[in-house]
Amino acid sequence: MVTSRSVAALPQVEDRIAEAARRAGREPSEVRLVAVTKGHPLDVVEDAIAAGIQDLAENRVEALLHRVERYADASVRWHMVGHLQRRKAPQVRGQVHLLHSLDSLKLARRLERTAGEDEPLLSVLAQVNTSGEESKGGFEPEALVESVGEILECTSLRLHGLMTMAPLTDDEALLRATFGRLRALRDQLDRELPDYDGPELSMGMSNDYEIAIEEGSTMVRLGTALFGERNG
Repeated sequence: MVTSRSVAALPQVEDRIAEAARRAGREPSEVRLVAVTKGHPLDVVEDAIAAGIQDLAENRVEALLHRVERYADASVRWHMVGHLQRRKAPQVRGQVHLLHSLDSLKLARRLERTAGEDEPLLSVLAQVNTSGEESKGGFEPEALVESVGEILECTSLRLHGLMTMAPLTDDEALLRATFGRLRALRDQLDRELPDYDGPELSMGMSNDYEIAIEEGSTMVRLGTALFGERNG
């Protein structure tokens, strides 16, 4: 039984996800909630698990591996949502359900090069810089078809779709343009790459997830909206 207030916002968040999906003519079941526990203490993680949240995310390899091991007996799918340094890349294979931040061909090649013969496929999303911000990582939209074509040649990776991060802004038009561009890129990949089968769109965070869902998101990555502000 959950007694902590750390997941008190979950019913409201689930309702808002469902309402946003319905506004877009979609089923709420088409959108997966990924709870981002980065920076939160273990009791928050435990409350989230007790509340039935199955998809949890971290943004640092060390924290991810520690929590994967600690909660190995729980029914949790762990996601890596932060930038993955190439030197640490091999550590996530076999540990994560999904890597959201495959942001370069160099990283893809590193993951491919270091894959053992009997190791499982690593499920990934290609991170795309659809906002055009210099501070954001990811593939450039103009080169995405060629880049994804090379990723598809990596036999140790399984590409499930795309991810993006929108600017931190209240400008709804800009948010919709950022998210809508990722959806259009997915559709372009479907048309131009016969081997591409990546329906997932990981987009939308605590400040913009309802707009992201209306624009086609299949995964929203929520931390503050669920758990409040981090302590550090």
